[in-house]
Amino acid sequence: MIKPLNDYVLLEKASGEKKVGSIILTSEKKTANLGTIVALGEGKKDDKGVNHPIEGLKAGDKVVYREYSGTDYEENDKKYLLIKAEDILAVVE
Repeated sequence: MIKPLNDYVLLEKASGEKKVGSIILTSEKKTANLGTIVALGEGKKDDKGVNHPIEGLKAGDKVVYREYSGTDYEENDKKYLLIKAEDILAVVE
């Protein structure tokens, strides 16, 4: 597993697939921008070297993120997205 640096967040992408018997149903459009936070970086340092941690987010949170942002990463058949914390728009409660 990779560890995000600075103000980056690692999300596990929502699959959008549902298996019924041997048929896989997809609803990719509905879950395209949903993910679950797996890990967070330590935060962003300012010009004086003071670290500002990422606020309002924690591992396990389900979030909505900005479309077309981040870098895709795949490990053990799971899809992840490495994204800037500022590209996370909302926490799903």
